[in-house]
Amino acid sequence: MGVLRNRDFRRLWVADLVSQLGSRVDVLAVPLLAVTTLDAPVFEVSLLRTAATLPYLVLGLQVGVWCDRIRHRPVLIAADVGRAVLVASIPVAALFGVLGMPQLLAVVFAVGLLGVFFDVAHQTYVPQLVRREQLPEANTRLQTNRSLAAVAGPGLAGVVVQALGTAAALAVDAVSYLWSAWWLRRIETPSTRPEPRERRLLREIGEGLRLVRGDRVLLAISAHGAVSSFFQSAHLAIVVAFLARDLGLSPWVIGVLGTASLTGALTAGLTARWLGDRIGQARALWGAAVLFGLAYQLYPFTGRGWALACYVAAGFFTSYSVIVLSVFGVSFQQAVTPPALLGRVNAISQTLVFGVVPLGSLLGGALAGALGMRATLHVAAAGVLASAAIMVWSPLRKLRDLRPADRR
Repeated sequence: MGVLRNRDFRRLWVADLVSQLGSRVDVLAVPLLAVTTLDAPVFEVSLLRTAATLPYLVLGLQVGVWCDRIRHRPVLIAADVGRAVLVASIPVAALFGVLGMPQLLAVVFAVGLLGVFFDVAHQTYVPQLVRREQLPEANTRLQTNRSLAAVAGPGLAGVVVQALGTAAALAVDAVSYLWSAWWLRRIETPSTRPEPRERRLLREIGEGLRLVRGDRVLLAISAHGAVSSFFQSAHLAIVVAFLARDLGLSPWVIGVLGTASLTGALTAGLTARWLGDRIGQARALWGAAVLFGLAYQLYPFTGRGWALACYVAAGFFTSYSVIVLSVFGVSFQQAVTPPALLGRVNAISQTLVFGVVPLGSLLGGALAGALGMRATLHVAAAGVLASAAIMVWSPLRKLRDLRPADRR
């Protein structure tokens, strides 16, 4: 059982699994709702992903400062309850026939805003529940949750959408947030409040930025995450519309494709620690970046019939790479960052990754309108591959393992 013997971490782990499963439902259900029910054009569909991630660009750094000032468990619970209420408003509006794109965009933006608080507080809370040497195992467990959700979520969403309609799938997501909040309330370890001291927002943000800039490994991990996320978001903004409109696939088939392709995430969740022990965490990091870029080249060749195998193969290897990158990148970040700065450093890395998503989503929608969706997928794939150079030419290529002493 390892770290799962820790009762409070086990409760955090269960809450995370429940929330991840629900959130994966809306990844498919929201754009499908816009495409099938509201008949939104592809650019408006891309705006949904822009709205979901815009809060990182606007408030990500400030949230990191605030999370270093307050207790984390109440933030997690409040964010879950708030997201449940917001998501539940969509099926209610659909039931009464008043749902439109403005409400959908507003809800997605508000859920994204609460998600910024949740994600930063969550990463900052984990080191309070486990010992430093347990961080890789703890993060592997949490990433395995993401893997299971990635595999089960699209299929579950596809089945629910096909059987009951798209709005019903979002009701499942709302319930999952409430269940997650219930598990978080059961954690008994006190969520400590930092000691009061003089606070200056810009100075505190600057302290976190200087730490990331001064550590070449942290800087490489963050920069790769930002560049690859930019081009990945251009892909994700249009891929559901591509599968539904250009290939004519039903929601159920799209869900099954997502489930089949994301089995790589489950495989990575089960093997990431073994891979790090076998070849070294640093090698696993830059190797996963290269694999991520190469696998992305298969997406644009997706077509009907046997050509759907390109989508499944690309999904398997990209999802495998993402989990490996996250497990070792987050564990290193948590291990080398002083506790008083951890919220800010977590926020900086997440702002770099998610803050560029609105820009990438807008690029994807604009290019799809100008060049077509398949050509846009080629552009996105080329950008993801180019981002791997950041990791390959960083200090990581000279290291085997990641330790605090490796900070240069």
